[in-house]
Amino acid sequence: MVAQILGTYGGKVEDITIGDVLATWQVSTRNGGHTIRRAYRWLRDAGQFPADAPVTLRHIIVRSGQVGPAELVDRYQLRCRGVRDLIVDYLTERQLSLDYSSLRQLSTHLAGYFWADLERHNPGIDSLNLPKEVAEGWKERIGTKIVRRGQAGGTTSQGREPRAYAPVIKTSVRAFYLDLAQWALDEPHRWGSWAVPCPIRETECSVKRLERQQKVKSDQRTRERLPVLPALVRTASRRLKEARTRLDALSNASLGSSFTALGEDFTTPKSTRRSDGRPATAYDAEGRRRDLRAEEKIAFWGWATIEILRHTGLRIEELRELSHHSIIRYNLPTTGEVVPLLQIAPSKTDQERLILVSPELADVLSTVVSRVRGADGSVPSVHSYDIHEKVWNAPMPLLCQWEIEGERYQISENTIRKALNEALAASGLTDAEGAPLKFQPHDFRRILITDVILNGMPPHIAQVIAGHGNINTTMGYNSVYPSDAIEAHRAFIARRRSVRPPEEYRAVTPEEWREFLGHFERRKLSLGSCGRAYGADCIHEHACVRCPVLIVDFPEVPRLIEIRDNLRERIAEAEREGWFGDVEGLSVSLAAAEEKIAQLDARRAQKDSPVFLGIPSFKEAAGRISAVASPTHT
Repeated sequence: MVAQILGTYGGKVEDITIGDVLATWQVSTRNGGHTIRRAYRWLRDAGQFPADAPVTLRHIIVRSGQVGPAELVDRYQLRCRGVRDLIVDYLTERQLSLDYSSLRQLSTHLAGYFWADLERHNPGIDSLNLPKEVAEGWKERIGTKIVRRGQAGGTTSQGREPRAYAPVIKTSVRAFYLDLAQWALDEPHRWGSWAVPCPIRETECSVKRLERQQKVKSDQRTRERLPVLPALVRTASRRLKEARTRLDALSNASLGSSFTALGEDFTTPKSTRRSDGRPATAYDAEGRRRDLRAEEKIAFWGWATIEILRHTGLRIEELRELSHHSIIRYNLPTTGEVVPLLQIAPSKTDQERLILVSPELADVLSTVVSRVRGADGSVPSVHSYDIHEKVWNAPMPLLCQWEIEGERYQISENTIRKALNEALAASGLTDAEGAPLKFQPHDFRRILITDVILNGMPPHIAQVIAGHGNINTTMGYNSVYPSDAIEAHRAFIARRRSVRPPEEYRAVTPEEWREFLGHFERRKLSLGSCGRAYGADCIHEHACVRCPVLIVDFPEVPRLIEIRDNLRERIAEAEREGWFGDVEGLSVSLAAAEEKIAQLDARRAQKDSPVFLGIPSFKEAAGRISAVASPTHT
């Protein structure tokens, strides 16, 4: 490719510029686009380009980066120059207090939905002081949107439906008017001429109805998906095993040969461009070309996504930001016990949080780490692009990464959603109307919060785990929690804050910190460890066999089997003697014991399967070790 650039533009290698590479890329995307990317990386590593040149060609050709308020407003080609400049100045003033995503949204509301719409329907308008009929016409239009639907015969129909987020747009416009009026008092020479009555009343901006509608939809989604989550988990695990089996069979086959995997017949191609000489694709019995390596990748990340999200309740952007450094361990100073933690970087909020890593989550994380390790045993650092803020982040050893054509990339949101959708399609799950069931990554977050509250976790502990700034947000995620309990808890919090002295809201004392550490020291039980969150009461009154947060260790399986057998004998005795109250209570304990044994058998089967990629110890998997943990993280 370097020779092609020289042949096209002349000169020597030292004369090649970034513009030459971009021009060559434009004509070679369809044939050899990956080659030009490798050539760019080779030239940059050789010092041919300036030191501040983008790391890869992808930094230039794929992502546009941030633009200023003027460029955001000019997307809508406003004809009135005065109002255009006013909106640009207003956004410039607000820019310091907003993130880029919010700034873009605000520019869309003011320049797109508001003023551009007014100019289309009122040619020549040049004042914010809107006549009543103009304002009412705009509010009527913004309250609905045009929807086009396909019809039989290839035709389409067009209609209008209510716009769900119309109150949000009205709120932005109302804030625009009120800010101008307030700023006119401080700087009349700059803003005074634009201070006019606001055409939108406060009551028109109410989002209570929208919030109620969203709550009803979210509750229905959670109730419909919570019972079928185990089936989806089993399907994702099965698909990974099958994809791995097909890939192993392909790796053992030679070029131009045939092989059979899981009852399917495949034929390998006669040649390959791979450097290792091994085929990546094969033709099935119907002659379709299938990329078995890509299928295994998608199956793996579908499984990993489902497992991590259901155990942590992460947002999808937080999942993509997980790095090797996120896995930390904390050594209890008194016992030396290692407490594995997962550090979540802030996404929507500015507060980091720590999540206790369960054995199941540890299995998944260690498997992911083993997969993305480089040849030197470390997790490679890759650049990531923040699609909301439109900026490139510094290289980090991200867990959600893979290699494409010799380059390491962060896995995109679309790829994660594709992997999840393929697992759903394979599960055959349907909704109440018989249509294929759809999952969004955020559904796992709602399911986790609902499940932990149903199992007795106090709402304020669930709030910390979810990383919500307000407990009302956490309760909004919970789908079936009794309303009287919600109101009682809110009243308790309000009452406590009003009567307790302000001295209580202070730094943690050494005694309180020792009490916190003592919680982890008391986790060890005869059957394993207690996973109850700090500050949470034991909901089963120390009947640990029944408790869902009991983490049973493999060495304690014989003891658990002995307890199960004893429970069966006691149930039989109670039935003979007519102690039916005891029969009911013992049956609950027996069901819980059998469920835990089944879970341990499933974990052991996963470890012993050929798909299992190995579990390094936390000493190997942890990106860093925290000798002293901050109490605010817990």
